[in-house]
Amino acid sequence: MRVISFVTQKGGSGKTTLTFCCAVAAQEKGKRVLILDMDPQGTATAWFKDRESESPTLATIKSSELTEAIRKAEKAGFDLILIDTPGRDEPATAAAIREADLCIIPCRPTPGDMKATPPTIATINRLKKDAAFVLTQTPPRSFRNTEAEKGLSMLGMVCPHLIVIRNSYQDAQGRGLGVTEYEPDGKAAQEIRDLWKWISKKLEKVNERKEANVA
Repeated sequence: MRVISFVTQKGGSGKTTLTFCCAVAAQEKGKRVLILDMDPQGTATAWFKDRESESPTLATIKSSELTEAIRKAEKAGFDLILIDTPGRDEPATAAAIREADLCIIPCRPTPGDMKATPPTIATINRLKKDAAFVLTQTPPRSFRNTEAEKGLSMLGMVCPHLIVIRNSYQDAQGRGLGVTEYEPDGKAAQEIRDLWKWISKKLEKVNERKEANVA
């Protein structure tokens, strides 16, 4: 079982959207997925309540319950845990980073979001965790995307797949769906499939390195 934490100390960056969309994309690839909602705002929980399907499974927990929740999920046979965290610096964020095999840091190509990333990266580096930035809510084409990618690459790995600002993401959320379910042939769905494929490959490399270290 592997754990992916979606973390950033900036609200509105798209953490929750990426969490449930990637959860659905992973499920469509045959993974048994659990979403852990650690954000007091409960946006992922609200999405799940609007959902007709009972999978991916979702549980709302506090930071003090995280380690036990992961232990129970592994015992229950889940393949993957995706953790949605608060959009601010608090114990839940550090706890999610500590338990992660890979941290995904959503970031909009704006000065405010860019300036908010160093504290998150500092925690990730302190805990010696693998991480990657994902540019979210981007214009379809803009120098801002290129500039943001250059700036973030100085702090860590940047995913080459952009998540463009599209109505499909909000429409899917309102219906309790991932975009790959809501509009399977749409551009947003392809973005999420490309993103999940990329994340999966990064997880494989993390796994290979850990197994090599154990051996």
